[in-house]
Amino acid sequence: MNTAINLGATTTIARPTADQVPQKAHNVTTGSNGTANKSSTGEFANWARMVFGRLSRQFEHGDGVALLRWAIETFGTGLSIGTGFGASGIVMMDLALRIYPDVDIFYIDTGYFFPETEQLIQRLEHHYQRNLRRVATETSIEQQEKRYGPKLYANDPNLCCHIRKVTPLQKALADSTAWVTALRHDQANTRKAVPMAQWNERYNLLKLSPMVHWTEDDIWEYIHEHRLPYNLLHDQSYPSIGCWPCTQPVAAGEDIRAGRWKGQNKTECGLHWEINTERSLNSAKL
Repeated sequence: MNTAINLGATTTIARPTADQVPQKAHNVTTGSNGTANKSSTGEFANWARMVFGRLSRQFEHGDGVALLRWAIETFGTGLSIGTGFGASGIVMMDLALRIYPDVDIFYIDTGYFFPETEQLIQRLEHHYQRNLRRVATETSIEQQEKRYGPKLYANDPNLCCHIRKVTPLQKALADSTAWVTALRHDQANTRKAVPMAQWNERYNLLKLSPMVHWTEDDIWEYIHEHRLPYNLLHDQSYPSIGCWPCTQPVAAGEDIRAGRWKGQNKTECGLHWEINTERSLNSAKL
């Protein structure tokens, strides 16, 4: 992929009015007891899958920048970009900020960041001369250990991720109508079929992944070409970086996410599980 991308002029976006921005699907028929009518909700979900499936196909053969620009101009302040400060996320941030410098960018602070990740956040905020929105669980690590015992990340990593990542994401997206991620097809087998656009039933919004066709080489070419800050752990055999207890360096030739939850039957934190594949953690008393 050619990373010399023509982004065009910076977009100026006024705060959109209610009739200008697609809203969350709250207006479903309710029954006599006030609960949502399942048939109405199901009909909307089917409609959304069809419409946004067409949208995904419309942008499928591009580099993702056109989709990103469309999303920023369509959703305005209802658009939220999530980043975990991986290399792909850094590129996504840069592309978006070149289009709209005030775009909402958030990250989820799990309380288990590497020191290098903490330093990167400061470097990025200095580089772009703006703040990034921090979101975190209301459960401190001390409270978590008191309730579930020490090292929950090792004893039940799915529950740990649910508390420290998935639950805060619900808060992060509460006022959003579209969510942009930096998922790529070459990152893992679990991501090979990720569409560029899809309706997300769990968070009731449009989920966009403009970078699905970018490769690891494309990402690093862009980072070096534009001299962007990045996590120094990438230079120490950490191609994918998450929480420090659950991230290890990888050996040459290994999958780029092989260092995540090594030795565990786990490949994703849960942020990108769709409803039909999400593991049930509802029985956990969080």
